[in-house]
Amino acid sequence: MKPGIDKEKVVNIEERIPKIKEQRKQKANRRLITFILLFFTMMLIIIYLQTPISKVSNVEIKGNRNVPAEDIISLSQIYKGQTEYWSLNKEKTAKKIEKNKLVKKAEVSKKLPNKIEISIEEYKSIAFLQKDHVYYSVLENGTVLPEEVTPNDKGPILNDWPENEKLIQMAKQLNKLPDSVKKSISEINYAPQKSNPWLIRLYMNDGYMVTASIKTFAKNMENYPAIVKELPKGEKGIIHLEVAAYFESLKKKSEDHKKEEER
Repeated sequence: MKPGIDKEKVVNIEERIPKIKEQRKQKANRRLITFILLFFTMMLIIIYLQTPISKVSNVEIKGNRNVPAEDIISLSQIYKGQTEYWSLNKEKTAKKIEKNKLVKKAEVSKKLPNKIEISIEEYKSIAFLQKDHVYYSVLENGTVLPEEVTPNDKGPILNDWPENEKLIQMAKQLNKLPDSVKKSISEINYAPQKSNPWLIRLYMNDGYMVTASIKTFAKNMENYPAIVKELPKGEKGIIHLEVAAYFESLKKKSEDHKKEEER
């Protein structure tokens, strides 16, 4: 190997050594800074967890009308000054609240630094159950509220209904109806027969009567406005919707009855 080339290599290595040392020093400094930051971050977290600010300081409940705030708090298991703010699982807490049969949906939100907001969507009133001349709200899931109320145009009156699966199904069927059709119903009587334990009789605001089955009520009642349009004007009667739709004139029925009596 030539002497000149060897000398150039030695010079290049000597020039690189300070740069390598500087790079190593910078890496060591970065590691030290990272370690210090992590250390202080851990210390701050530990201090934070040991102070009251890490606990829930306030729970705000919105949207509840029939469910007392105390019941929502009890179901959520969120307690001021005790529940850890950051470890609170919003989805699991919402599911706990939705176990209440009056709650349709619950949404839990966190508000910095340590506040919780719970938004409640309750099942809406769909009808009014009449029992011993007293009225009670029936919700869309079939639940009957215990407080006495005065009926309004939010739904029809349900007469002679047992509080069982039939009432639950009726409420769910009513909830499927368009508002225009639902508001045209005045009363719904539970009128079971041996051949059809699901039979009901409706009294409409326009003067017609309707017989139907709970199971197919919503599907068949959607056609009610179209059926009424095809009927003779001024002639009242019974619209049968249990299976096939047909109209029974009360006038004709009365005339037939008189003829039978004359015979």
